[in-house]
Amino acid sequence: MRISRRELYERVCQSPLSKIAPDFSISGTALAAICHKHRIPYPGSGYWTRKGLGLAVELPPLPDSIDETIEIMAAPAKPRLKRLEGEAAASTRKRASRPPLPPRHPILFGVEEHFRKTRAAERGEFLRPYKRILPDVRSSEASLSRALSIANDVYVALRDQQLDVRIAQAGDDLHGIHVDEQEVALKDRRYGRYHSGGIWSPDRPTVFTIGAVPIGLALIEMTERVTMRYYGGDYHREDSHTIRSARPWQLANSWTTEQDMPSGRFRLVAYSPKRNVDWSLRWQEADGRTLQTLTAAIVEELKASADRVQRLMDAEERAAAERAREAKERWERYEREEDVRKAAQAIVDSQKQLSDIIERWGKAVTVERFFTDIAQRLDSVDTERRECIGERVALAKAMLGSTDPLKFIEDWVSPVERYRSKF
Repeated sequence: MRISRRELYERVCQSPLSKIAPDFSISGTALAAICHKHRIPYPGSGYWTRKGLGLAVELPPLPDSIDETIEIMAAPAKPRLKRLEGEAAASTRKRASRPPLPPRHPILFGVEEHFRKTRAAERGEFLRPYKRILPDVRSSEASLSRALSIANDVYVALRDQQLDVRIAQAGDDLHGIHVDEQEVALKDRRYGRYHSGGIWSPDRPTVFTIGAVPIGLALIEMTERVTMRYYGGDYHREDSHTIRSARPWQLANSWTTEQDMPSGRFRLVAYSPKRNVDWSLRWQEADGRTLQTLTAAIVEELKASADRVQRLMDAEERAAAERAREAKERWERYEREEDVRKAAQAIVDSQKQLSDIIERWGKAVTVERFFTDIAQRLDSVDTERRECIGERVALAKAMLGSTDPLKFIEDWVSPVERYRSKF
C-alpha cells in the first residue's frame, strides 16, 4: 500500500497506532517503526487519555521534509510448524500425568499472606495476624500450611453437600466461643513465656448453615506440655537438637521450666454461634489419625446434628422470651414502686416547704412591724436625722428582699404540682 508522508501523519494524529495498523495489515509496533524511519511524529498514550477526559491536548508538529510516498508492505504470515505425531502424543501424556490441583475454597483465597503478617510472637508460639476478619484457623507459623489444607478439605467437603462456609456478617448476631488449645486438659495453663499469653482469634466466627441452623467451625493447633531449657539467652525444647548437641559443662548453669507449646496436631470444633445455646462437637488428631482422614465422617456427623441444634435453639428462644417477660414484669413492678415512692416524697416535700413558709411568714410579720414602728418614730425626730435613718431603712429592706407574706404562699408547690402519679 502506498501513502504520502503527510497523509500518514494525519491518520496517526486521528487514532492510536494500534487501531490504524490493521488497515495496513501490520502490527502497531511495525507502524511505529515506519513513522520513526520517515520522521513522522505521533501522539503518545497520554495524549489519548487526556483527550478522552476532555482536557487540552497538543499535536506534535510534522517536521519539514520532502513529501515522499511511503510504501507499506503487509507482514508475511508465519507458517506454523507441524508438530510430529510422536511429540504431540508425548505432550498429551505429559499433561495427563500431572495430578489435578485440589479444589480451593473461595474463603481461603489469599488468606495465608494475611496470616503471616503477624504481630511479634516468640518462636514456636501461635500467629497473631493484624487482620481481624479471617477464617477461624489458629496455628503456629510452622503448621500454617497444613492448617489451611485441613480447613480447605473440610470446607470443600461441606460445599459438596451444598453447605457453603462463610465468615459471619456483622449483623448476623453470631458469636465465636473460647476453644481450649490444650491437647490434654490440665488444671494450670502455661502457654507463653510468662504463662499469660493470649491466642489470637478472629472478630467474627466462621459458619455454615444447615437449613436455618447456623453452625460455627474453629480449627486450632493443640498444645502439649514440654520441658524448656534456658540456654544461650533463650528457651529451647529439652529434646531439641540444640540442647542434645550441647556439652554437659555448657548446661551446668542452665535451668528448665515447663511450657505449653504448639504440637503440630489439630482440633476441629463445631459449635452453635447463637448465644446461650450450649452445643459443640470436637474432633482431634492423635497418633496415626489425621483430620483429613475424618473429613467425610465429620460432614455426616454435622448434618446429623442439625435437628438437635434446632431443638436447642428453639428451647433457647422460648427461654429468652420467658426471660424478657420476667424482665418486663420486674420493670413494671419497679415503675409502680417508684411511682408510689415519688408521690409520697412529693407530699413530704410540700409539707416541709409549707412549714418553712409559715416560719418565714412569722418572721416577715415581725420585720413588717419593725419597719412600721420605725416609720412612726421618724415623725418625732429632726429632719437631718430622719433622712439618715430613712437611707438606712432603705438599705435594710433591699438586703432582706421581699417580705410580702402573700408572695410566700404563691411560691408554694403542692404535691400534685410536684409529681403526678402515672397509675
